[in-house]
Amino acid sequence: MSFFNKIKLQTPESVELDFTLAGIGNRAQALMVDYILLAIAIATVLFTGVVLFSQFQLTPLFQQWYVAVAILVTFTIFVGYFIFFESLWQGQTPGKRYAKIRVIRDDGRPVGLSQATLRSLLRPIDDALSIGFFMIVFNKQEKRLGDLLAGTVVIQEERPLNDLKLVLSDRAKSFASQLLEVCNLSLLLPDDFASIREFLQRRQQLQPESRKNLSRQLALQLKSILELETIPFKCDAETFIEATFLAYQQQRRGSYGQF
Repeated sequence: MSFFNKIKLQTPESVELDFTLAGIGNRAQALMVDYILLAIAIATVLFTGVVLFSQFQLTPLFQQWYVAVAILVTFTIFVGYFIFFESLWQGQTPGKRYAKIRVIRDDGRPVGLSQATLRSLLRPIDDALSIGFFMIVFNKQEKRLGDLLAGTVVIQEERPLNDLKLVLSDRAKSFASQLLEVCNLSLLLPDDFASIREFLQRRQQLQPESRKNLSRQLALQLKSILELETIPFKCDAETFIEATFLAYQQQRRGSYGQF
């Protein structure tokens, strides 16, 4: 049972690496931040141009040239923004850094100038009619057109799970011992427990809506695995997951203590 979309990449040295894909929520958050910064930059440049040219009497021909130059400058800033940051910051823009995601090549290496340029040039096509959105949603590797042609993938910035603090509620601690009495925790496989632990460690990095949906989905699957008719104690999804995590640990410690 896995609740984070993962991908295996093979390096040129034939080493397999596991990464967690960024997800549509994190990518949308990053793009929103980047577009806000882009809008500020473009507006500043255009406003400066308007102020400068307002001091002169422009002929219709010069006005047309100004419009053409303004369009060119806007396009250059838009494309150059992503090329500059993704090349300089190893696959991150300010938005991606804020959302803790990055772009890498399909072989796990950092993106270069050519990959960043291709992704940036294809971004207007991906944005048109939400083409990129639908491609990310329906592609197993969550790739938009720019990723497919550039040979890149967007992943979550990896942090050692041991560095992620695991905070459990007091309610979950009180429910854990009761949970042992109403269900058979031995039905949980080690892989199931690993998925629970990963969710509890990574949940702080999730967007509120994604966290809510994921916790509900995980709680329902745990209820099914543990053969429960309903989630006991009328607790919320995350408290149930926390209690299951603690109860499983208690049961394992009890089993080892018998030997």
